[in-house]
Amino acid sequence: MACILVAEDDPVQAELRRCVLERAGHQVRVAADRDAALGYLETADVVLMDLRFPALHDGLELIRQIHGTPILVLSGWPEDLYGTPEEALVAEILVKPVPTGELLRAIASAQSRS
Repeated sequence: MACILVAEDDPVQAELRRCVLERAGHQVRVAADRDAALGYLETADVVLMDLRFPALHDGLELIRQIHGTPILVLSGWPEDLYGTPEEALVAEILVKPVPTGELLRAIASAQSRS
């Protein structure tokens, strides 16, 4: 399975994603901000990230700083990403709330493309 970096500033959402992904057999690292996410990036096979953490600027900046690792964006406001240069750097945009099956499908798809 994959090593997934979950970049999410909401501790409840981060814990829920960690639990779901670990039960599916993935190794998970959780980062609450852009700097922590960059620290874990080297070991990640897939990045699963919120877009607005703690601010939209941080999410867009993180996307620009990730190279070679598939990015899945989970957002309640995907329109913040649509039409931006960063959109082309993202493997898939998932609109919250994301059903578990859809999340696991997106991760498998991102892994197969990398």
